[in-house]
Amino acid sequence: MNALDVLTGLLLAGALFFFVAGTVGLLRFPDLYSRLHALTKADNVGLGLTVLALMLQAESWSEVFKLGLIWVMVLAASATVCFLIGNEAYRRGVRPWTRRSP
Repeated sequence: MNALDVLTGLLLAGALFFFVAGTVGLLRFPDLYSRLHALTKADNVGLGLTVLALMLQAESWSEVFKLGLIWVMVLAASATVCFLIGNEAYRRGVRPWTRRSP
């Protein structure tokens, strides 16, 4: 096992952490807006770390380029879909969660 494999493993472990954090946010946060925020931020970072790990193991520069392009396209799609869902929810009157004092 060389240093490249160790770095790949560390990047994948970091990605797993962010994917789990996003899932926990989805399950635990109180409203649609905070759930969207948790998913888009954590999953984009997790995907970025996964793509970096795959780039380290790629055999050619064309594979590295394709992986980077996939990541950029997913970032754009994720941001767009998050905006559309949040905007439509707001338009339909879904209000953000607020803590009410007892």
